[in-house]
Amino acid sequence: MSELLFTKSVKGRCGASLPVMDVSKAEMSDSLRRAKPAEIGEYSELDVVRHYTNLSLKNFSVDTHFYPLGSCTMKYNPKVCEKAARLDGFGSLHPMMPVSGALDRCQGALEMIFELEKHLAEVTGMDAVTTQPLAGAHGEMLGIMLIASYHRAKGNKKRYVIVPDSSHGTNPATASMMGYEIITVPTADYGDMDLDIFREKMNDEVAAVMMTNPNTLGVFNPYIKEISDIAHSYDALLYYDGANLNAILGKVRPGDLGFDVVHVNLHKTYATPHGSGGPGSGPVGCKEKLIPFLPKPAVVKNGEKFELNTKGVDSARITSYFGNYGVLVKAYAYALMMGSDGLRDVAEKAVLNANYMMHRLKPYYHLPYDKTCMHECVFSASKQAEKGVHALDIAKALIDRGFHPPTVYFPLIVPEAMMVEPTETESKQTMDIFCEAMIEIAEMTEKDPDSLHEAPVTRPVTRLDETLAARQVDVRYSR
Repeated sequence: MSELLFTKSVKGRCGASLPVMDVSKAEMSDSLRRAKPAEIGEYSELDVVRHYTNLSLKNFSVDTHFYPLGSCTMKYNPKVCEKAARLDGFGSLHPMMPVSGALDRCQGALEMIFELEKHLAEVTGMDAVTTQPLAGAHGEMLGIMLIASYHRAKGNKKRYVIVPDSSHGTNPATASMMGYEIITVPTADYGDMDLDIFREKMNDEVAAVMMTNPNTLGVFNPYIKEISDIAHSYDALLYYDGANLNAILGKVRPGDLGFDVVHVNLHKTYATPHGSGGPGSGPVGCKEKLIPFLPKPAVVKNGEKFELNTKGVDSARITSYFGNYGVLVKAYAYALMMGSDGLRDVAEKAVLNANYMMHRLKPYYHLPYDKTCMHECVFSASKQAEKGVHALDIAKALIDRGFHPPTVYFPLIVPEAMMVEPTETESKQTMDIFCEAMIEIAEMTEKDPDSLHEAPVTRPVTRLDETLAARQVDVRYSR
């Protein structure tokens, strides 16, 4: 276990030099003073740099390791996009800067938001987009709010939201949080929501159908047009969870498939930092009939000027300003850099890579849905489980071999699931090394299964009792 920075403090050591104070000290009430001085550590600059640099070397990240987390699209983040977000005109712009005035200092920022919204509307087949949501789940919430507002305005009495049993957990959670009851439709043999059962479940009280297409099994729904027509015949709306948009980017537009609302995970599809690497962003797009319910303010173009429109319904505003602005800059830089041909190439290579890995590994791991996949493929460790080696053991063994594990035990409908998504940014060489590690683990299951139960053994932290850690959380440091 690494020594905490607090324990490295040396009295009298200093890593900063401050100028002599040239103003008088302000008086402070004794009631506001500490009873004793704060225990602030004292370090040199080198102490601090080495401590945090060494900690960073213990982390797995996209910049250091292959990161095949299924349904998360953990692709490489181009450094040119980071550089664009740090440009002074973007990085130093205050959100309260007046929109108009003598200098019009934020016209460029407003133009960037305006053009990014146009781009996302075109890519998704929507009529308007808002960048306000701060993450994918945040976007889902806004999307369901738009749907609820639409039905409320029409006087529709709606109670239910339909989701497939393979859906991301945020789908039913979001709909339930917004007051809807959930109807779950099982997966058919072809790997997606059973059309016949869906038809039976549809009724006049269904507000929306939430889907990911391709879904978490990496399967593109062959009956999406029929699903759309059935839902719309009951005045239900289709919500597109954009988590897997990377598979169809520039090839298929959700709006053309019949979807009415969509969120886009810019921190997935548009290569901006994901998870602990940085804040998320989940812009929401919608068809024309839902535009009146979009949050305000919205950036509009008036002649050659960009302005803020604050008129209209303001019931759906879910954050200040326009979302995580730095992430938006990175995403727009990525869109400009790739262009339409580049974005199509992203989808083609993501699908090619996933199918390559699927074919290399299916002789060793059970493939529940043995068909051409899209951006990800889902294996099952059911054969290995018969020998006492479970998906969790395989995931831990991969850590010893220098790989972040794939998503395990999801989707829930696949026993011992292992969901692998290589993304388009990984080379054949990297995928081959990963596949060889997976094959080696499969062979060890036959020869020495007990050795896999101890993994990982090469990391600072070895096998943990994850259930105990979740139930007895202790994050307090005791000296």
